[in-house]
Amino acid sequence: MNKKIVVGNLKMNPVSPVELERYLDLLEREMKNKKMERTEIVICPPAIYFDRLIQRKMKKVQLGAQDAFWEYQGAYTGEISAAMMKAAGAQYAIVGHSERRKYFGEDENIINLKLKAILKSGLSAVLCVGESLEERKGGQTSPVLKKQLKNSLLGVGTGKTEYITVAYEPIWAVGTDKIPTSDEILEAKLIIKKALTELFAKKTVEKIRVIYGGSVKSFWVKQVCLDPAMDGALVGRESLAPHEFLKIAAVIDEN
Repeated sequence: MNKKIVVGNLKMNPVSPVELERYLDLLEREMKNKKMERTEIVICPPAIYFDRLIQRKMKKVQLGAQDAFWEYQGAYTGEISAAMMKAAGAQYAIVGHSERRKYFGEDENIINLKLKAILKSGLSAVLCVGESLEERKGGQTSPVLKKQLKNSLLGVGTGKTEYITVAYEPIWAVGTDKIPTSDEILEAKLIIKKALTELFAKKTVEKIRVIYGGSVKSFWVKQVCLDPAMDGALVGRESLAPHEFLKIAAVIDEN
């Protein structure tokens, strides 16, 4: 059985190395008494801070990238390839996050290129999918999720599926306090699983974890993760507070 997973996406934070060191001090302190026997902990800081997290040598914390470019190397000013992320010590990479879609215009074609590069480099991928509020109100959740999965996973071989985690990230819940009901999340999970079985063999799909992302907080982990039987969580702003982040992880690990 796969371990559960809790991913902390620090986004464009913290601003300074001093703030980062303070954050890592707190994280290290909070991790000391946490067993986390059934749950992987992944922290995704800005790439500029990779070395500082690696230097801490926290055995229970894995390093993740927030994004990765699809080309191996070349004249792509400002980009960082998946291969570079792997060489720098990353073990995971997020791809298809709603903010990348919204602010950088990433569509499934771009996400597909990035996903394949991430997997080819030896990284594990956290693939984000989710619908907007308008799409949900219009009854389009199922076709939207199926389309995102089908196009994002185009050309991905069966042998790579065990390195993929799908994060259900309803766009209307990201950065807000609008929380889907357990039934809504379970419905989305079933849609995702069904869509995956149309792409891969059933035994293969069983290896793919489905987690929830969207304003995750410790006091509603039961509603968004435990009740709908999700395999973990993708945590945004709450990951900036180590105590709260690891409290979320502990609840998931204990259940």
